[in-house]
Amino acid sequence: MDIYHEESVVSGIVALVGPPNAGKSTLLNTLLKQKISIVTPKPQTTRNRIAGVLNEPDYQIVFLDTPGLHRAGSLLNRELLRIAMESLKDVDSVVFMLDVSVALPEKIEMEKRKEYQAYFKEIKCPALLLLNKIDLVDRSIVLPLIASYAELYPFKAIIPISAKNGDGAEALVNELLTILPKGQRYFPEDVPTDASVRFLASEIIREKVFLLTGQEIPYSSAVMIDSFKEETHRVTIHATIFLERASQKGIVIGRGGRKLKAIGTAARHDIEELLDNKVVLKLWVKVRKHWSSDERFLKELGF
Repeated sequence: MDIYHEESVVSGIVALVGPPNAGKSTLLNTLLKQKISIVTPKPQTTRNRIAGVLNEPDYQIVFLDTPGLHRAGSLLNRELLRIAMESLKDVDSVVFMLDVSVALPEKIEMEKRKEYQAYFKEIKCPALLLLNKIDLVDRSIVLPLIASYAELYPFKAIIPISAKNGDGAEALVNELLTILPKGQRYFPEDVPTDASVRFLASEIIREKVFLLTGQEIPYSSAVMIDSFKEETHRVTIHATIFLERASQKGIVIGRGGRKLKAIGTAARHDIEELLDNKVVLKLWVKVRKHWSSDERFLKELGF
């Protein structure tokens, strides 16, 4: 990552990692006070590493939102795991997030902790542990939770937070400021992310597919921007939603095209907010069998 040359401030790169649905994307959006990463209730929504830049007069923290750490099966999932694990390298700090609002059976909880310890072994820099959704658990278990997780790894700090409402966010930033080095900003102060507007538009469309279709469809879908034409008073975007099976196409289009229209309307609204401009969005739906196992197609998608 190139360094943007100007005055010396506290400046560093922080990887947000953890299992699917831990709240990493929600936390990034909360810290930046704007939507950079898409968020859905479904696990494994994030597929790419996205940098969100927290700019203040005396510091700049570059947060890397990463795919959830999980046991990889398909080629796509192996790529997601690779992206997440590579994010542990060449950063100044790692923030490992866990959702503590769902109680797991003891056997599964022990298995999860062993899995987490395998990830911890790859960390080569100061690490913090965030216990997310702490607002949804009984306060009496917070201290025992902290003590329990402190046995797994020498975290510099364990911080209870609520990524959604921002509780604990200030404590996280203050802790990071004691870790990060002093140097030059990586980005100009008015740049909130390294992601292109084309990429953000494709992510917004994919988010609406996640939110407006059933359990199976989101994980079989990918979005590619075919054209992105910026004019003074409007932006015209043509995009394709790719699916793996012909039977899924009718579900996404819906009766009389209603489902696809709903996806397009919701996506257009968010893209207009992002670009602060009128957007004309045209969507197509195509079947590309087994795209999640197609190495060439995954490269076209940016993996």
